[in-house]
Amino acid sequence: MTDPRLAHIADLLTLKADGSYGLSAVNQRQHALQAAWLAEKTGCSDALIAASLLHDIGHLVHDLGDNPAEAGIDDQHEQRGHDFLATLFGAEVTEPVRLHVAAKRYLCATEADYFAKLSKDSVLSLSLQGGPMSPPEVAAFDALPQSAAAVQLRRFDEQAKVKNLQTPTVEHFLPAVERCLLPA
Repeated sequence: MTDPRLAHIADLLTLKADGSYGLSAVNQRQHALQAAWLAEKTGCSDALIAASLLHDIGHLVHDLGDNPAEAGIDDQHEQRGHDFLATLFGAEVTEPVRLHVAAKRYLCATEADYFAKLSKDSVLSLSLQGGPMSPPEVAAFDALPQSAAAVQLRRFDEQAKVKNLQTPTVEHFLPAVERCLLPA
């Protein structure tokens, strides 16, 4: 691994992602790996695999603790993650990351059974993130170029909370991430 940007991402996911993932039975790394693996198994593009792996990187670049939502704090990890990734990747990676919380709000507004699929911690954070979208917010979200990718990422996000699920390692996904990096 010669690109220091890729090494930094690998270090974050390897060395800093042992913290619990909200109230679920997996840690941050396991959640990221499960989401990326779901994207890979579904045949998604390198960009969506990278976005799935990195969608919660915003949790790893702040110092608000493992579960700020439990303390009533919206850590805005989607924006923090986007800001961290914006100098490294194009919109095909950064926009699904930025929009994955909005996609949860969107799905809660547009699919009658989606709310019931949310984990306990996702329900808690949803209340801090504005709840289900209003009809005008739904229309605005639908108009965004990366909204479909964000919705797909959100579906992986909700499924990626399986205790003891065996997945490929961080290193397995780094080639897809590397192919998406902007030129240095």
